[in-house]
Amino acid sequence: MLFRRPTPRLRFRPPSRGEELIRFEHLQKSFGPKRVFDDLQLSVTAGETLTVIGGSGSGKSVLLKCLIGLLRPDAGRILFEEQDLTDFREEDFIDVRRHVAMVFQGSALFDSLTVGENIAYPLREHFPDMSPEETRERVAEKLSLVNLPGIEEMRPADLSGGMKKRVGLARAIATNPEVILWDEPTTGLDPVTTESINQMIRSMQKQLGCTSIVVTHDMMSAFTVSDRIAMLANRRIVQVGAPEEMRVSTVPEVRAFLDARRGEFQPWEEVAP
Repeated sequence: MLFRRPTPRLRFRPPSRGEELIRFEHLQKSFGPKRVFDDLQLSVTAGETLTVIGGSGSGKSVLLKCLIGLLRPDAGRILFEEQDLTDFREEDFIDVRRHVAMVFQGSALFDSLTVGENIAYPLREHFPDMSPEETRERVAEKLSLVNLPGIEEMRPADLSGGMKKRVGLARAIATNPEVILWDEPTTGLDPVTTESINQMIRSMQKQLGCTSIVVTHDMMSAFTVSDRIAMLANRRIVQVGAPEEMRVSTVPEVRAFLDARRGEFQPWEEVAP
């Protein structure tokens, strides 16, 4: 007789601010001959905004996707509130994704659905017993939170890039997650919209008390939104520190990255050579 392994249930106990919430431990990941991570280690504390910087193709987005089960690490562990997610199956991650939501780079909205239907989608998945009235109220609440009240009947095709980002955020926070993952949130946006998105990231931390992990190569955004910044290079995290520490870092990989992008943030502060 075959016995099916019981489905793990995420036992979430919201930690106090400053306590460790997520840990990537000795992570390894390859795609064919290309090795992305080699003994990557990183810790995220509750209530902080941690930004992961690095060049294109360095694996920043891969890190987020491993956390929510869209990709699997080849070795190592990912701990969420001290629970090992390594052996979770696809269906096991459904509960994880209620607590950890992702705002995708392209917003990933369903074009065939209205804005309201897009935001309601995760509610139907995670809270099937929620009444239609409660769902409408939750959708309206989240749209107001991202400063887009009353656009439930609009279609994604009618939205600007910045509006799509905000609707993507409203959908991500519909389930009241404890963690928000931001995948290149300012890519392709004009400076005014970029600043608006940066302020929104900080606002979510203050209003919802959530933990955020942001991946970007936009250093002005990184310095604006971050409590800490982690540099991903050469398949590992080479330095983690407060923005002030990273500005004056002497770690070669960090220094080279900042020097290459100095024009993005020089108006804020001249970086020491």
